[in-house]
Amino acid sequence: MTVVSITIEAEQAGERIDKALSTIQEDWSRTQISNWIEEGLIKVNGKEVKAKYKVKEGDSIEVDVPEPEILEVIPENLELDIVYEDSDVLVVNKPRGMVVHPAPGHMTGTLVNGLMYHCKDLSGINGVLRPGIVHRIDKDTSGLLMVAKNDQAHHSLVEQLVNKTVKRKYTALVHGHIPHNKGTIDAPIGRDPKDRQKQAVVNNGKEAITHFQVLERFGGKYTLVECQLETGRTHQIRVHMKYIGYPLVGDPKYGPKKTIDFGGQVLHAGVLGFVHPRTNEFLEFEAPLPHDFVNLLEQLRKEC
Repeated sequence: MTVVSITIEAEQAGERIDKALSTIQEDWSRTQISNWIEEGLIKVNGKEVKAKYKVKEGDSIEVDVPEPEILEVIPENLELDIVYEDSDVLVVNKPRGMVVHPAPGHMTGTLVNGLMYHCKDLSGINGVLRPGIVHRIDKDTSGLLMVAKNDQAHHSLVEQLVNKTVKRKYTALVHGHIPHNKGTIDAPIGRDPKDRQKQAVVNNGKEAITHFQVLERFGGKYTLVECQLETGRTHQIRVHMKYIGYPLVGDPKYGPKKTIDFGGQVLHAGVLGFVHPRTNEFLEFEAPLPHDFVNLLEQLRKEC
């Protein structure tokens, strides 16, 4: 076990211990902390406490953090839509509903399970659970992802993401009538202080820039937009479009309660471009909208 020592500052005083610790240590969930309290792994001023304990300024907390379980990812023969592949990189068109990489409690059926069956050589930089994964898209977002097959390629692709030279365009259906044809959202994104399971535009967040262009409008109710990412924050398009008043249709986390039942946000990563790590050639790929996305647009055209 690893022992982590924490001293409570004035700003956390009065909060439940699970909330206070999850704010201080963002990698710890409140559920995880509650379990550790029950197991006697957390002590305040040398004594065990209940999960409802409210911390005080100056409290000395010691947490015996258990060693993480070593999880084995099992290769699975999944049907993958491989758009491009060579000895360095692979581009895959991920279907909506597929999780990118395994996590405890969800160890099968992911893109990584399928990739490990398809190719034996993936970059190990991101560890056992995320081999080859350079960037990710949400479970219910469809579209293109680049995957590194060796560490050299991984370093190159990550550097391109950091330098904002990767071309990433998404198609999204949003609620409302966007009156202007294009715009840029430059608003920092960080963890939502009211809900740790969400991201939000916050003053102390990380730089986040999204450019958008209107593709089609549907009777004042919905707008189809193309979003181009300059940065790649978690849930960036979903958070930014909500921030300007046009949340994504079907979005269970950031959208309105009354929305179209699509089984998730109507969002597709349709264009991906990057410089090949070995040849220095710029490669660009395009994945057409999935059938359910196309069918929804056809339905809206008839209704509007």
